[in-house]
Amino acid sequence: MAAAAERGPAAGAPAGVPLCGVGIGWRPEIAGVVEGLPGLGFCEVVAEAVPAAPSRGVTELRERPGALRGLAAGVAVVPHGVRLGLGDADGVAPERVAHLAACARMFGSPLVSEHVAFVRAAGREAGHLLPLPRTREALDVLTENVRRTTAELGVPLALEPIAALFDWPDDEYTEGDFLTELLDRTGTLLLLDVANLYANARNRGQDPSAVLDRMPLDRVAYVHMAGGAVHPDDPTGLYHDTHQNPVPDEVLTLLAEVRERSAAPAVMLERDGRYPPAAELRAELDALATAAHLPPPT
Repeated sequence: MAAAAERGPAAGAPAGVPLCGVGIGWRPEIAGVVEGLPGLGFCEVVAEAVPAAPSRGVTELRERPGALRGLAAGVAVVPHGVRLGLGDADGVAPERVAHLAACARMFGSPLVSEHVAFVRAAGREAGHLLPLPRTREALDVLTENVRRTTAELGVPLALEPIAALFDWPDDEYTEGDFLTELLDRTGTLLLLDVANLYANARNRGQDPSAVLDRMPLDRVAYVHMAGGAVHPDDPTGLYHDTHQNPVPDEVLTLLAEVRERSAAPAVMLERDGRYPPAAELRAELDALATAAHLPPPT
């Protein structure tokens, strides 16, 4: 199995994925900031936050307070699923796949994204994105669920490896090799969350650059960036991917390294709480642009 380093760096995003520039994850709390970003490259929306059957489609959503207000016309929108459960042993629910596909059609999206994770088992909801064991059996289940999903979507699917606070015993693959095999089997793309990669490497006692060596960087559709922290009352000293803290310098440095290796042209900021003043949020977006050598969205 060829690792990314053995294939050589890619010249840009995979063919057919027209995402570029600096983007942001849309949240109602920062809709006004999003609306005021003249150079925004794209926007990501949580698919489960999109109403199942908006009566007038995307135009109404963009104008409805509290819905998806602030999404500028002409800016690419990527639906980002969080509840599909591609790793669920019971399979993916057809209605969840249908909703993801409907979101892509409504927004005219160039692609959609979901997580390499499971979220339920034996009919019980976990309430979290949980890591899969990196075994052949789990890979078979994941492959089948991804194939069922992509058959219905109508647009490319990008898969995001999650930040995990634990690993299952007896893994048969490294994370990079597991992802490479999955993408080879399914023809899907990679949503590379640099913050997740940093968190996992730090908590596992690994070198993030060495982990990056084995990632299929030639398949990167776009990149997530987010902040994290070590909770002062956590005796384990684990780094948590909070999405509520500024992006640390170490993660910005890793983003610059990703750009040097793969030239992925689309990078976005995720923020899910403790929203800073607008000026600080714009400065954080500019910092991402600087690290990735992209035009600032502000």
